[in-house]
Amino acid sequence: MRFNWLSEYVASISSSIASTSPWRQLQQQVQQLVPNPQAIYCRIRSSSAEALEHVLIACAVYLLVCLGLYKLTFWLSGAASGSGSGLDGHHNDNDTSNAGSGEGSELSPSPDGNRSPGGLKQALQSGLRLRSVRLPKTACMERVLLITAHPDDECMFFGPLIYSLTQRKGCQVYILCLSNGNFEHKAKVRRQELWRSCSKLGIPESNIVLMNATNLPDDPYVDWRPDAVASLILHTIESLDIQAIFTFDRDGVSSHPNHCAVYYAAASLCLANLLPKDCKFYTLDSINVVRKYLSILDLLCTCFMSTHWCILNWKEAAIVRSAMMEHQSQMRWFRWLYIYFSRYMFINSMRQINLSDVELEMQIHDN
Repeated sequence: MRFNWLSEYVASISSSIASTSPWRQLQQQVQQLVPNPQAIYCRIRSSSAEALEHVLIACAVYLLVCLGLYKLTFWLSGAASGSGSGLDGHHNDNDTSNAGSGEGSELSPSPDGNRSPGGLKQALQSGLRLRSVRLPKTACMERVLLITAHPDDECMFFGPLIYSLTQRKGCQVYILCLSNGNFEHKAKVRRQELWRSCSKLGIPESNIVLMNATNLPDDPYVDWRPDAVASLILHTIESLDIQAIFTFDRDGVSSHPNHCAVYYAAASLCLANLLPKDCKFYTLDSINVVRKYLSILDLLCTCFMSTHWCILNWKEAAIVRSAMMEHQSQMRWFRWLYIYFSRYMFINSMRQINLSDVELEMQIHDN
């Protein structure tokens, strides 16, 4: 009790210091810099709501652009096929020479002096360069070989490409499947499924080469020897007089070791200069998982980032889905999601591989 006067004295000094203007200003500045938790929460909530609104608007705009571009692509492709440009999506070389004589001109005036819708289509098609199929010319691809690792790869990954090639006049499509799909001891079943699937895609049974090599099992835990795969590929190319081959790229779409082994085997042939001079080498583009399940919404990225592509409409994609459904032994629940949401059911994008590309990717692989 004797020290009460000391505590009262200290309290009075503290109150006097707190009442001084410099101290009060410092306290106000600290409160401004560090607001109360409720103010922080309100600010974060308002900022998040605004950011979410912007994201939703951007997604809606992207959706509308992709759907409009998808519709416009087939509208213009119809004009191109009507003008005789064919499924390969390239104009005839004589189109420009015939323009002066009035044949094949881009805009055809109607009797009242206005340009006809067909002429408008041709003008947009030549100006925008949009087409549902953009592949090398038919003259360079009369005998095409698709190299896959397992039965069901042909429709799961290459469906749009195969459908587009089989619709070309004078184009023979062959498939080399390097394993018989015996991972679950269902080789006989999967063989019949492959036959039925290729029939749906327009490939005759005589154009299917199915390997049954013990050193190339359908097993993600077994590394295929590139030299063994390369010898089979080279033998098939030479025996069938192939002019273009299509296979996986170094990522194998799904990073399956067997898929990647097929690419490195074909790349080794290109690196060793063993491919015939008139045989071109193309690979299917591997994309990230977000684009992989965007379905037709990946159209915008494909048109701007790829050199060759095939785009199917809904009816054409239904043929690819029906071919995939022939592989009943592989139809798990996630495969149903895949065939309806994967962009590989609607879109294939490819690029041509040359010697410099192979050398660069081999260095990456070695590192």
